[in-house]
Amino acid sequence: MNDPALAGQSRTRLTTTPAPTAPARAGQSHAGLATVTAAPSTPARAGQSRAGLTTATAAPSTPALDAQSRVGLATVTAAPSTFAPTATATAPAPTAPAPTLVAVGHGSRDPRARATLGRLLERVRELRPGLDVRLAHIELNAPLLDDTLAAVAAEGRDAVLVPLLFAPGHHVTHDLPAAVAAAPALRARVAEPLGAHPLLVEALVGRLAEAGWTPQDGTARDTGVVLASAGSRDPRSGAETRRIAALLGERLGGVPVVPAYASAAAPTVPEAVRALTARGRHRVAVASCFTAPGLFATRAAAHAPWIAADPLGAHPALARLVLHRYDRARTARTTTPARELAAI
Repeated sequence: MNDPALAGQSRTRLTTTPAPTAPARAGQSHAGLATVTAAPSTPARAGQSRAGLTTATAAPSTPALDAQSRVGLATVTAAPSTFAPTATATAPAPTAPAPTLVAVGHGSRDPRARATLGRLLERVRELRPGLDVRLAHIELNAPLLDDTLAAVAAEGRDAVLVPLLFAPGHHVTHDLPAAVAAAPALRARVAEPLGAHPLLVEALVGRLAEAGWTPQDGTARDTGVVLASAGSRDPRSGAETRRIAALLGERLGGVPVVPAYASAAAPTVPEAVRALTARGRHRVAVASCFTAPGLFATRAAAHAPWIAADPLGAHPALARLVLHRYDRARTARTTTPARELAAI
């Protein structure tokens, strides 16, 4: 049943069984519980209105002060609230710079040699923008290898040494590892020499073409090629040079290619030319397996009875090969954590 209400009051039908609410002070409101059955309302003072409580169980409401209203509670039982920890965004760790590429040339008294290697390294930088690329020499030219490695170590950088040489010999297997060992603060790897690779063959063929070699010469019965290189007493060096010669012969269409050496090994360039001539190959070209002009390259070219190619220098394929050797050395697995030397 309904109770009478004071003037200005409105009676609201209760649709649930609300829990008893405590009186609230001025400006306060009570949240109602959602209900299914109605309970009788109680009088309220002037200016008050009673809001329907929507709870599971209803209880009689109690009077409230003037200007107050009672609002149904929305929950049956309240559980203490918990706060999840706020995730803290962390800045990504800075990426370590790529190791410095130290291109190691032999060195020469020929003033053209250093400038040629400089142009080669400019091509390397164009292919890999942002990579720190530096030139070093084993002897005769500045900067010397020891000085370059000391500068890299002083900057706190790692290094990959790429020999601008074509086969494993004393410089690659002894001089370069010794230079790394003399820089104890430096983490460095020694890459493989440029060696027998299709990119090297591409550069050799390109220089021969510039000297006048044509595709028809590769199938002619009177042509041959001498592959001139520096030479070494290390038997691995001779084996690698023979592999380069075989790849070059295949690329040229099957023409015979004879390796020859400027020092320390046989045959010499004149001996290789005579051997080809004895086989009826009177048009003999000399391919220059040197990175830059120098004494050995000049002597080899002087013995060419037909055409002589220039040293490989800044050929685009050679620049790509330098980066290929650098990348392989960077990712090679090693067993010495403090001083990482790639196996040759």
